[in-house]
Amino acid sequence: MAVLDVIQTPAFQQRFFFLAKRFIAGETVDQAMDAVAGINAQGMSATLDFLGEDVATHEEAARTRDAYFELLAAIRARNVEANVSVKLTAIGLLVDEDLALENLRSILGAAARNRDPFVRIDMEGSAVTDATLRVFERAYAETKDVGPVLQAYLKRTPADVDRMVAIGARVRLCKGAYSEPPSIAYADMATIRREYLRCAETLLERGSYAGLATHDARLIAGAQTFATERGIARSRFEFQMLYGVRPELQRRLVSDGYRVRIYVPYGTHWAGYFYRRVTERRENALFALRSLFGR
Repeated sequence: MAVLDVIQTPAFQQRFFFLAKRFIAGETVDQAMDAVAGINAQGMSATLDFLGEDVATHEEAARTRDAYFELLAAIRARNVEANVSVKLTAIGLLVDEDLALENLRSILGAAARNRDPFVRIDMEGSAVTDATLRVFERAYAETKDVGPVLQAYLKRTPADVDRMVAIGARVRLCKGAYSEPPSIAYADMATIRREYLRCAETLLERGSYAGLATHDARLIAGAQTFATERGIARSRFEFQMLYGVRPELQRRLVSDGYRVRIYVPYGTHWAGYFYRRVTERRENALFALRSLFGR
């Protein structure tokens, strides 16, 4: 049995959630709200992500949509500074694009009642990139309170950045986390960093409120230098980081006067997300091991 299959079993999740607590805000909405309140108290905003993806039926998509209704109502009730992100595969994209759009419209309608009505559409693997952007643009034609994520390691991304700049969309830029073939994606980190900065500079100079999602100190410094040299106000962009990843850097950016938003995942389907966080960075794996043996 593969590692990911093992950690997604109920027995593993019940026994070892304490390991994931650095990266997962909790399994319930109330736990997620408590985490966001703590983040707000440190001068940072948040985006909440209900964990789950790749649903195969209308009923499953409706359950995810309804979970976002509950989440958005909780944000209103607690009056925290947060918005939400959603994976289109979790609300029906693999069933039908029109179904995903219908559910996205419903989520956007609920979010419109909140102090921050913005909804981020997460980007997934390249198999659904075109479909994700199609659904986004259909929703964006109806409301500007929605924006996509673009992944710098995809060779198509500079053209996608130009398109988003042209229509005025708010973009979240990340490196990219899926395994993609070399025909469509860069693999070496030096090239990915170069492409990230290239896209970030376009978004900073010509885009609409860029979200620069990275924990890479070199990329952060590069964006800071570019913004300073071009006279780009700090109110025109924000740095975005994941819950539990490099918290000391998060706090330092806030103390230096930058806007910082933390992506806060929660829910019972946390195992796959936790596995990716632990395997992508050596320091995350060491933290998990220390937690295991020091419990």
